[in-house]
Amino acid sequence: MKRFQLFIRGISTNWTGTLGVTFVTSAFLLFVGFELLRIAGILTNSYVGLISYMALPALFLLGLILIPIGWWKFRQATGRTTEELLSQRFPDDMTKAKRLGSSLVGMIALLTVMNLMFIGLGGARVLHFMDGPEFCGTACHPVMEPEWTAYQNSPHAHVKCVECHVGEGAGALIDAKLNGLWQVISATFDLYERPIPTPVRQLRPARETCEKCHWPDKFYGTRIKSFDSFAPDRTSTPRHTTLALKVGSGTGEDRGTIHWHIAGSNEVRYEAADPGRTKMTWVEVKRGDKFHRYTNRNVQPTGSDEHPAEVRSMDCVDCHNRATHVYQDPEGAVDAALSADRIDRHLPFAKRVALDALLGNWRDKDAALSGIDNEIRGFYRRGEHRATGLGLEIDTMVKEVQAIYARNIFPAMNVTWNTYPSHLGHRGESGCFRCHNPDMVDEQGVAVPYDCTLCHSLLAQGSDQPFQFLLPLEHGDPDLMLHKFHRDEFLGTDTPLPQPVEEETPATDS
Repeated sequence: MKRFQLFIRGISTNWTGTLGVTFVTSAFLLFVGFELLRIAGILTNSYVGLISYMALPALFLLGLILIPIGWWKFRQATGRTTEELLSQRFPDDMTKAKRLGSSLVGMIALLTVMNLMFIGLGGARVLHFMDGPEFCGTACHPVMEPEWTAYQNSPHAHVKCVECHVGEGAGALIDAKLNGLWQVISATFDLYERPIPTPVRQLRPARETCEKCHWPDKFYGTRIKSFDSFAPDRTSTPRHTTLALKVGSGTGEDRGTIHWHIAGSNEVRYEAADPGRTKMTWVEVKRGDKFHRYTNRNVQPTGSDEHPAEVRSMDCVDCHNRATHVYQDPEGAVDAALSADRIDRHLPFAKRVALDALLGNWRDKDAALSGIDNEIRGFYRRGEHRATGLGLEIDTMVKEVQAIYARNIFPAMNVTWNTYPSHLGHRGESGCFRCHNPDMVDEQGVAVPYDCTLCHSLLAQGSDQPFQFLLPLEHGDPDLMLHKFHRDEFLGTDTPLPQPVEEETPATDS
């Protein structure tokens, strides 16, 4: 220990060297202390991780650089040789030559090995820390709050961000770290966009990410999916839509099913007319060795000879573009809460009141949460809408509507309803209808197929029952033909129409 003290005193030649020694020693001791506290579970905050795994290693390296700079400045100031300075700064027994070198050389070698180990450990911990979801989501909290909140409520909440956003290989890692450096600079100097654009072009191909877990060759069968919607009337009357989704693998007998688009034996290419890929200029399908093209007659080409538009081969994220960072639309969120009984339908006009509260024009999140509370409670305190004996239900409704707002709206980042639309399904002209529409035609004027039953069978559509079209046909039903069509399409049969029952003519006396 005494020799170590003498060594430290010897290299602390001037203020530069002393500062370097201070930086190295402090960074090392703080790093060890933080690691012990982390292992004990006392420190878990990501901001402490930023200090421990980024600031302290940087401080350590800076100190190592300052020490030789201080020695060089000391030698320049004294005009003496290194040998003379060593004899002046260190005891003779430390500089005296031995069979394996002087003890000073041995100490320098030992400390060099320790420094390299520390730098290597620190570098490994930095990479491990930066690969964690908590770093991605909380280190730049105001910027990433929307994505972090959506991620925590997503089906992939236990999948690390880097699994999808980085991909495999050294090249992908370097690209990601360089992009991350720019993100740090952007956050530091407030250069980022609000809202943060969807990383459409930066995402790795789905075959490097999604298909690690989701094996396309094993997609098969039909999946039943039910959607409940509620009317904005007094009882929030439920209506049911049930789909039999034709998932399939897109190969063999499964051709024409949903995952046909990304099967290895098929290839679909397209050119988007906008950066968000919400409108397609053309789409083409590989048939044999050639591609058959369909062109959107309502969209003008955007590329030129000098700057050609992006041509992309379709993969998972072209439909599942919000597979993890899922944002709800207000009506869908309220319908889901009513369906799961998180909002009680016994409350009069529950659907309408919840939706109106969500769509209020609030200046910030605190004002929104307070305004939602006041609007809902105020409605049920007025006149005929007084909900006597339903105080607990009103409290639960307020909390649920506030939670919906907090999960989806972030005023500081300009994230509001439908800022990040999903391409899954076909609301309006989005999703499937980007390609499957009557304006996407080939040279003969034949459109891409867009029949409803192409990807799913309809078992109920805004109906009273979840499987309305599988119930027995009834003569006099105004939707009889629609009912029969969808029933037969799903079952693959031809159901006879029910015949009217002839009323018996009562007998008369002759």
